[in-house]
Amino acid sequence: MIRIALTHGIAAIGVLVFHLLSLPLPWLLGPITACLIAALMGAPMKSIPLLNNAMRSILGVAVGATFTTALVISMAGYWTTLLLVPVMVFLIGLIGVPYFQRLWGFDFATSYYSAMPGGLQDMLLFGEEAGGDVRALSLIHATRVLIVVAVLPFVFVFFYDVDMSQPVGEPFASVPVSELLILAAAGIAGWRIAAAVGLFGASILGPLFLAAALSLAGLIHHRPPAEAIQAAQFFIGMSVGTKYAGVTMVEVRTYITAALGFCLVLLVLTFVFAEFIHLAGLAPAMETILAFAPGGQAELTVLALIVGADLAFVVAHHVLRIF
Repeated sequence: MIRIALTHGIAAIGVLVFHLLSLPLPWLLGPITACLIAALMGAPMKSIPLLNNAMRSILGVAVGATFTTALVISMAGYWTTLLLVPVMVFLIGLIGVPYFQRLWGFDFATSYYSAMPGGLQDMLLFGEEAGGDVRALSLIHATRVLIVVAVLPFVFVFFYDVDMSQPVGEPFASVPVSELLILAAAGIAGWRIAAAVGLFGASILGPLFLAAALSLAGLIHHRPPAEAIQAAQFFIGMSVGTKYAGVTMVEVRTYITAALGFCLVLLVLTFVFAEFIHLAGLAPAMETILAFAPGGQAELTVLALIVGADLAFVVAHHVLRIF
């Protein structure tokens, strides 16, 4: 309990510092940064996985609540860019596996599951079953998520002049109590149903599908309130930072340094694909970057909510990438 309380306190300090310095995404990047620094300094860090997953369900409901009949019809037009997702995943593997195996000396299983930009938990599970180094996989994928999520806000601010401080939803008091209850029920029920059937990303995709159905049926007309989405950012950011708890300098020199080099490859590929798609007139640049950036699904959903991107477009591409 002391470790959990300390971790939450450190994350809260990160939010405060980011607010005071007027840095982007204080509720997400503040906890990530503060917990990362504390973990590297040897602080005993611990989060609550069940609570973290519950917070992810808020994001699923927020995306699902935006679905309308017109939006669902427009999704048929995504096929041209969706076809490019497997191409990008193939290129990532083609570059990533030799990078980790030949340059860093990892075994094949560790190299393969380090390179694959799937869900973090899925890659750890599959990698462990294949005989890979779980600690290496954990740190490499945590670094992938961290770098992608940390870099993109600054790209949007400095190159696309995006206002990252815009509200992500209505205040709590503005959402009717009846809808708050329906939104909460959609999050809990959607998550549990998806987990029961073994759906990957159950804590996000289950609530997303159920909230979308309720929205299309005309039962909900609001997203979760802004305070709930800020809480989701806080816990997701904290969970990313705490993955570095107990890291040693040997691991920093090997696993994390290897991951940083690979993140450069991932970012270059992301911007190359985004530029090609944008120049071909297939999709706006910002939406394409969010859709093809191989970060965490929850973290990129947060960014899409904040910048006002086409949520269905972004989520559809990430679901296909992870699949």
